[in-house]
Amino acid sequence: MVEGLVIAVIAVIVVGAIFAMASARVVKQYERGVVFRLGRLREGIRGPGFQLITPFVDRLSKVNMQIVTMPVPAQDGITRDNVTVRVDAVIYFKVVDAADALIRVEDYRFAVSQMAQTSLRSIIGKSDLDDLLSNREKLNQGLELMIDSPSIGWGVQIDRVEIKDVSLPETMKRSMARQAEADRERRARVINADAELQASKKLAEAAGQMSDQPAALQLRLLQTVVAVAAEKNSTLVLPFPVELLRFLERATPAETAQAVEAASNALRSAPAPEPAPEKQRPEKQAPVKSLVEKEQQGRETTTV
Repeated sequence: MVEGLVIAVIAVIVVGAIFAMASARVVKQYERGVVFRLGRLREGIRGPGFQLITPFVDRLSKVNMQIVTMPVPAQDGITRDNVTVRVDAVIYFKVVDAADALIRVEDYRFAVSQMAQTSLRSIIGKSDLDDLLSNREKLNQGLELMIDSPSIGWGVQIDRVEIKDVSLPETMKRSMARQAEADRERRARVINADAELQASKKLAEAAGQMSDQPAALQLRLLQTVVAVAAEKNSTLVLPFPVELLRFLERATPAETAQAVEAASNALRSAPAPEPAPEKQRPEKQAPVKSLVEKEQQGRETTTV
């Protein structure tokens, strides 16, 4: 009798343990549990923690509520200005209603991926190449609206969509490179012309100032001579200014004598030129002279 009671107690404990193990579920913090009883959705979403369900009757499905990062495969398309491009993107979304994500769509991840690909192709066909390259923020917003509209009924919220890369054909890359080079050259020429205009204005102002003071031109000439003479790798030819002659005309006789004396001193201090070497007479002249002398002596003897 006692042995049968002990066996019954043990059996009850074993069955209770099996029941507890079959009905116990653990839902993580970033998950939500959806319970189906005999295939019908039960009201109320199970939160994170330890949850109990009726074994063999209820089925608990867990839904991840984290933000999902999904790359959109690269799509080939033709822009509105007839340029073939290849564009890829990335989409960020999350589940906001766990029950709708399980009931209203078979696989919400696959559905969002397909919707993103079709929307990306549509955006490519409606945009110009310049918009794809420079105005991506506006395209990202339009792409997000196109994907978010149908996904609201799936219990999914689109957080953001970003276009990652736009691949162009090699011919288009070369054309854009030539265009950029031409634009750079145009700007360089404009800057150079502007610099020449500013320099000409400054030179005109300087010429006006020097015309009022002729001595300024001589000072400028001397500064140029000093700058050129500093190199010591060229021959310097110094022109004699006409203004100096005018100064000598207006000068007094004493000042003129002083100027002439200074010039003569400069000439004396200059090194004297070396005399040119005399040309050597040919050696054949000596025999010719001796023959002429002998002939004269012979004539004198004959006369006597």
